[in-house]
Amino acid sequence: MSYQAIENYGIIGNMRTAALVSQMGSLDWLCYPHFDHPTLFAALLDDKKGGTFRIRPKEEHYTSKQFYWQDTNVLVTRFMMKEGACELIDYMPVGESDLARQCNGIVRKIRVLRGSIRLEIFCRPAFDYARAEHKIEKENHKYHFQSVELEMTLHSNQDLHIEGDAVNGEVTLEEGEQAYFMLTASDEDLILSEEVEEKAFYASIQYWRDWLSQCTYRGRWREMVYRSALTLKLLTFQPTGAIIAALTTSLPEHIGGERNWDYRYTWIRDAAFTVYAFMRIGFNEEANRFMNFIEKIVKDRKPNEPLQIMFGINGEKKLTEKHLAHLEGYKNSKPVRIGNGAYDQLQLDIYGELMDSVYLSNKYGTPVSHDFWLELRELTNWIADNWQRKDAGIWEVRGGDQHFVYSKLMSWVALDRAIRLAEKRSFPSDKVRWTKVRDEIYEEMLEKAWSEDLKAFTQTYEGDALDASNLLMTMTFFMSPSDPRMLSMLDAMNRPVKEGGLVSNDLVFRYDLSKSPDGLEGEEGTFNICTFWMVEALARAGKTHPEYLEEARLMFEHMLSFSNHLGLYAEETGVCGEALGNFPQAFTHLALISAAYNLDKVLG
Repeated sequence: MSYQAIENYGIIGNMRTAALVSQMGSLDWLCYPHFDHPTLFAALLDDKKGGTFRIRPKEEHYTSKQFYWQDTNVLVTRFMMKEGACELIDYMPVGESDLARQCNGIVRKIRVLRGSIRLEIFCRPAFDYARAEHKIEKENHKYHFQSVELEMTLHSNQDLHIEGDAVNGEVTLEEGEQAYFMLTASDEDLILSEEVEEKAFYASIQYWRDWLSQCTYRGRWREMVYRSALTLKLLTFQPTGAIIAALTTSLPEHIGGERNWDYRYTWIRDAAFTVYAFMRIGFNEEANRFMNFIEKIVKDRKPNEPLQIMFGINGEKKLTEKHLAHLEGYKNSKPVRIGNGAYDQLQLDIYGELMDSVYLSNKYGTPVSHDFWLELRELTNWIADNWQRKDAGIWEVRGGDQHFVYSKLMSWVALDRAIRLAEKRSFPSDKVRWTKVRDEIYEEMLEKAWSEDLKAFTQTYEGDALDASNLLMTMTFFMSPSDPRMLSMLDAMNRPVKEGGLVSNDLVFRYDLSKSPDGLEGEEGTFNICTFWMVEALARAGKTHPEYLEEARLMFEHMLSFSNHLGLYAEETGVCGEALGNFPQAFTHLALISAAYNLDKVLG
């Protein structure tokens, strides 16, 4: 087996964990039983040792197509060849069915649509990031994989064989026949039959369609917004309401490079974007549950200490970063990391994103409680005292703290939203001081962050580099979208990199690495979220300057063409249009929803 392209995968899940299935029928990524647990299958990080569950035709020459059952997260992979055609259906049971209630498992069902098909079945898990050995025992059509800390069972209606540490077999099916398999924890007591599986299948379809029916978006890009919403739901951890940044760890931002991070955690930074995107399209419950998760984290903070930037899906604080030297990494991209060493960085921007999310939640969702306000008031006082400090910034650089302009911007947002919230709810506060500090930040930014040479706001105070995060100045109401400075910065950024801008092939880099060393070696792709930010900034400017609106629409349509065949995005897009970084990425899909909503609004 060789590595599949990152964009060749689809995601299935049940809001506890999720898996990636390739167009070739291989299940190559699954952490079990939850998103942040060790991998059971990780062929994406080592195609020899990582473990995989493969179902595909034995014939060498076939064509495969992959799509989602309409308005669901049920994935279909079709194989077509001269001898016949069949489809592989992958899903994790959700909704009102015995399987969904009884187990945390994956169902893989294959049925022949035409002719006669010989199929290859191969299942070899690799427990604990391929560090734990296992043995296999057979019991009728059950195959028990037993490692030290976890036992899994493969249920099947087919007779397979045990060879070493794998289960495999060859199955021939005629037109109309089907084979099904289910992988679940061994301690889950269930009886799998064709009737039980069929009920679970239709219950899962009904669940996803019922959930999606809440969506209020009726704009021009409904299909892409629907898929983004469904993907974000899959990245939600149902027990706590946390939303992980991405499903995977260590998929590289540059093939063969060291920019490989673990994104299976929840970032405070995502809060405002999550609340805004979900509430804009009708998913208030998801937004409120995520805010409940954030509220618990804030209340658990020690007084007079900075707020931590990221947490585990159950609120874990210590996310120690480790390297797994025994795994070669995706296409030999090392190191493979678990944990994230940035968890204890100082990042001042998170206060703005937090307060903005609280403000939005109070306005459109659940009103802020008195006790939560007391915590928020203390945080606001903290940022009023500490906004002048250097920090690691939104991009979590590892090259030393600086005065990042985006961090100052979001410090301004934190104070501004706290003032608005206090006034709206008549909360007790130190509004006089907060207003004074807010205005100090504004005036300092106009003095130290603006470059007359670039005709744009810079990445750092008195620096000479652009940064796409400054596009959020319009979205946070720091500056009018039609302000001459904003239009000038849009023009500066929206030039090719060789001309000093941040754009390549209508895609946007977060910054120019040659001008902004970040303490790491290697290159990186364009950042998908930055492209969607550019679209939204252009659209907002387009209200008064129509030429920007036309450019926004063209860039958005172009960006949609860089999704994979299922409408999914990784963190970045490479120079050849390939997906780079962890996949699928929540931040990107949140930005897509926001851009689609606002572009549609202006066009309307």
